[in-house]
Amino acid sequence: MFTTLSEQLAGVFKRLTGRGVLSDADVTAALREIRRHLLEADVSFEVTRGFVERVRERAVGALRVATVAPGQQVVKLVHDEIAAMLGGTRREIDFASVGPTVILLVGLQGSGKTTTAAKLARRLKLEQKAPGLIAADLARPAAAEQLRQLGAQIGVPVFGAGAGIVGAQHAAPLHQLVRDGLREAERARCRTVIVDTAGRSQIDAGLMEELRAVKDAAQPREVLLVADGMTGQDAVRVARGFHDGVGLTGAILTKLDGDARGGAALSIHGVTGVAIKYVGVGEKLEALEPFDPVRMAGRMLGQGDVVALVEKAAAAIDPAAAKRLEQKARSKRGMDLADFLIALKQMQALGPMKQVLGLLPGVSANALRDVPADDKRVKHFEAIVLSMTPQERADPAILNGSRRLRIAKGSGRPVQEVNRLLEQFQQMKQLLKRT
Repeated sequence: MFTTLSEQLAGVFKRLTGRGVLSDADVTAALREIRRHLLEADVSFEVTRGFVERVRERAVGALRVATVAPGQQVVKLVHDEIAAMLGGTRREIDFASVGPTVILLVGLQGSGKTTTAAKLARRLKLEQKAPGLIAADLARPAAAEQLRQLGAQIGVPVFGAGAGIVGAQHAAPLHQLVRDGLREAERARCRTVIVDTAGRSQIDAGLMEELRAVKDAAQPREVLLVADGMTGQDAVRVARGFHDGVGLTGAILTKLDGDARGGAALSIHGVTGVAIKYVGVGEKLEALEPFDPVRMAGRMLGQGDVVALVEKAAAAIDPAAAKRLEQKARSKRGMDLADFLIALKQMQALGPMKQVLGLLPGVSANALRDVPADDKRVKHFEAIVLSMTPQERADPAILNGSRRLRIAKGSGRPVQEVNRLLEQFQQMKQLLKRT
């Protein structure tokens, strides 16, 4: 996430913190470099200019405080101002006290609205918010069918007479279909209703007129812009257009699992004043995270996000299974290969390895480049372990050359990979004995 920008800022801070004394000229040069990196990352010019001016003003006083290293003070100032650019504090969905909370998703084609609607519904279901979905994208062929299939995967109902109707074949106006869908959702006792609307390749009068009619019919508590996190400077124009047209209350950024340059995330709040509420960090339906400006600023500056890592672990790992593994690992006999495979699967449940390691403090973007991007390795290890006999899994010491060759053939993996698995297993056992 923001790999290039994170690398560039880390280089600036390394030079700053490596000096015992900082002059005003040193700070000015560093801010000039940071300004250039932000602009290269497609951050809005006006947002970048305001950021640099605020840091410069605060740095003047900070350099006179002798109790803290000047370089660390500047790093802290930059962190705080990036967090402020991103919205300052975490903003959650504003739920209605009476009746269902209606959330209207808007955005251009290709931004990922339909998938994001399902991701948000899944998260709200886990939060006991009883969500429902309304298919209001009649312009894109099969959009309603896609939403219905996604709803079935997560166990969330999909409403609206538009479901299954394509293009101009629907008889009633779109806003009437949305109103009918809301009535269905209320009868089904949904506490939250997410409306998936149509997008176009660009903002135009027809799109805004349609969205305003849907908004009047739905009376949403939230109007969230779904914006592609890879779009950079163009996100500013899109955000302004939708904010002026329908009045946004927040935004959801998608596709932040790639090497997004960061401009969209750093600019949307600055130009519209609305909060970024969620970010999409992968294609799977569980890959939607609440957006916390302070924690995101830390991740961008290479300071990690331990809170997010703990949250992922709490959601993905079975506490009882983890307790059993811990007790067995600390026993006299220790873990066997079957236990090792369970541990690997629990780690895989946290998400792609690069994302998990990126949440640890001090793990740089350069270091992550050496991590294999292929998360199929656990599946390969599983094939190897399942090709062993129960006796071999329980006592790997008996695995001689001929047994290893047989296991390699049975699993379809090279002997070297069997050897690597056994080496990693022994390393893990040694590590657990020392803890």
